[in-house]
Amino acid sequence: MKQGWFGQVVRDRVLVFVAIIAGWQAASLVAGSYWVASPWSTLLGFVDVLANGTLASQASYTLQATLIGIVLGGAPGIAVPLLLQHWPRVQAVLEPYLVAGYGVPKVAIAPLFIVVFGIGIESKIAVVASAVFFIVLFSTRAGIEAAQRGLVDMARIAGADGGQIAWHVALPGALPYVLSGFRVAVPYAISSAVITELISSNRGLGFLVQSSATDFDTRGVFVALLAITLISLAANVCVALIERWLLAWRPALPDATKISSIG
Repeated sequence: MKQGWFGQVVRDRVLVFVAIIAGWQAASLVAGSYWVASPWSTLLGFVDVLANGTLASQASYTLQATLIGIVLGGAPGIAVPLLLQHWPRVQAVLEPYLVAGYGVPKVAIAPLFIVVFGIGIESKIAVVASAVFFIVLFSTRAGIEAAQRGLVDMARIAGADGGQIAWHVALPGALPYVLSGFRVAVPYAISSAVITELISSNRGLGFLVQSSATDFDTRGVFVALLAITLISLAANVCVALIERWLLAWRPALPDATKISSIG
């Protein structure tokens, strides 16, 4: 049963992939390779930039900004809800401002970060951190609110203080929500870094897209987009593996849920 279900999913994914490539090829034939680079041409261009080191250089810059931004945004995104649960009044006061901050498109304030931090990596880190912070914050808070109230009460009866409750009860209970937040935040972080590089940068995958478009190099644009897609998929797999490792203590999920969780 397990092998049959997994085999069907793999087969369907291959069919979808083939359909995407076929549609891409058809678009290239209809519009012309000048406007839409073909899959084969894009693959050859990808191999070229991979071989000459251009891809590694530009991707490493984007990944550096992304990883630092995830840490700087994710750590307070976890800590703030854990602290605010002890001060409900403060949380109530800050609630509309947190919602407003979450609702503001981070790309819209990217030019402001560029003005403040310059066109270097600092502005990209700031945009990524601001995007990740709110996603992780609201995911963590949802996990804390969903934690079993009885466990918290039992911990208090046992004499646990606020810090012990937060670390040993609230955080483990919220961990599935936290990791779900990161699964949403990581691809969003990569796209935020790339878009900020598109606005103003002299390095990174976003810069590679922009410079290729400026030179009317359609294949270069598709190569950069392919690299961004592959990095996002790899990041999603990494987060899924970390999630599986950290949540190994949970009861096994149904087969369908398992398969969808690593997709």
